[in-house]
Amino acid sequence: MMSEKHEREDSDQALGVRPRAPGKSGKFGRVVALMFTLIAIAVVVGFIPRREQQGLLQTETANLAIPTVLVVSPKPDLNPAKSLLPAEIKPMAEASIYARASGFLKQRYVDIGSVVQEGQLLAEIDTPELSQELERTRGLLAQAEVGRVLTMATAARYAILIKSGSVSIQENSEKQADFNLKVAAAEAAKSEVRKLEKLQSFTLVTAPFSGVITARNVDAGDLIVAAGGKEIFHLAQTQKLRVFVQASQAMARGIEIGQIAEVTLPELPGRVFAAKVIRNAGMIAADSRTLLIELEMDNEKGEVIAGSYAQVRFVEARTSPTLTLPANTVLFRAEGPQVCVVQPDGAVALRTVKLGRDFGQKIEVLTGVAAQDRVVVNPPESLTNGAKVNAVAAPQPEKKQ
Repeated sequence: MMSEKHEREDSDQALGVRPRAPGKSGKFGRVVALMFTLIAIAVVVGFIPRREQQGLLQTETANLAIPTVLVVSPKPDLNPAKSLLPAEIKPMAEASIYARASGFLKQRYVDIGSVVQEGQLLAEIDTPELSQELERTRGLLAQAEVGRVLTMATAARYAILIKSGSVSIQENSEKQADFNLKVAAAEAAKSEVRKLEKLQSFTLVTAPFSGVITARNVDAGDLIVAAGGKEIFHLAQTQKLRVFVQASQAMARGIEIGQIAEVTLPELPGRVFAAKVIRNAGMIAADSRTLLIELEMDNEKGEVIAGSYAQVRFVEARTSPTLTLPANTVLFRAEGPQVCVVQPDGAVALRTVKLGRDFGQKIEVLTGVAAQDRVVVNPPESLTNGAKVNAVAAPQPEKKQ
């Protein structure tokens, strides 16, 4: 063993290699091992945050793939009787006035806005052909009357002569028949005269009832054609007005004949007019699920213009609360109106709903949703049943002070 050690030292010296100091090789190994350990720790420490960041990035990417939607819940209309309903105001009575006699308009006595009374003369039509026909028919009537009187005397004389045998039965029968014929001809002439006189009375156009002239479509000299011609005047009675309202099915049962409602007009802010319920259609319309209500309103001062848009509030109606949703939550599709409801697990469910009254920014929903449902606002057309979404509560509008 000693000889081998001496031989290895002699060979190292011959090669010029300095002999190692005892203990240095172990220290060098520990240093190398420590360096590798530090490098491994550094790699691990750097890899873990990077792995976490990659996980967070993947999670965020997955979340971004799911759309975020705003949702609202249906709100009950706690006092639907106080809601304003759109209404239409119409005259109590109106009529289109046409000519019954053909001719030329000789003179008109009223214009648009004229207030007229029942039976008042509105216009006069010149009918020369009708006048000539009436004169001819009167002449025929006079001729028929003369023939009737003559045959009446002859028939009476023959009725006396037949008793004495001076005339034959045949001759008497002929005279009696001729008399009856002349009587019939005279009656026909009288009927024709009465007819033409009635037609001539139509040359004077009069008002069928009191009201206001709302349209005048002819002027002096215009050709007037009876039976199918154009409207001459349009007359409306506006001292009393009719107000027509479509009430929802839920509200209809609370509205009774005789109740008083409030009528307001946009152009008269602060003014409230009273109207009385006088009748209803008696049947819910299948297309809108509403009941047509008619009210009567006094308009002696002419403050309300017939044909105006108005709003009605049934202050005396007793109704149960109904649910309402913003109008921008409803999708109108071939299947009918639908809303997108977000389920607790984030999945979307399309529901078909029945709509009631339209209040503009919100709309009444009769069936299809509950108060606790979360309904998507402005739903995209791409939303389908089962689609995943992130639901965020829509901000509430600020209340006006």
